[in-house]
Amino acid sequence: MANRVHIPTNNSALIAMIADEDTVVGFLLAGVGNVDLRRKTNYLIVDSKTTVKQIEEAFKEFTTRSDIAVVLISQYVANMVRFVVDSYNKPIPAILEIPSKNHPYDPAHDSILSRVKHLFSAESVASRH
Repeated sequence: MANRVHIPTNNSALIAMIADEDTVVGFLLAGVGNVDLRRKTNYLIVDSKTTVKQIEEAFKEFTTRSDIAVVLISQYVANMVRFVVDSYNKPIPAILEIPSKNHPYDPAHDSILSRVKHLFSAESVASRH
């Protein structure tokens, strides 16, 4: 136990969420939620009234904030702003597409998974030569 690494809590990174209400509430109950001094949250609840512009703005905000390490986005929401998700290419924050209660996960639409498949297929081709 003497070799435990102390993780400073004041420099901890957050997980951001862009998803439907049930998914966001589940993660909030698990302790993922955060509200800073300016009343900015690390989540966006997407419902029928949420516009594509609001989703796009939240995605851009979460991917430029220095206190966020991972952005979880429901895949059906990511499909609404696919052009923005596909153009994002930084390693941090990492973007993970997740399923939601009413929309199952479809690996064919996951941009990160397709990039990984492309990377490994390129490596396997290169290693053959």
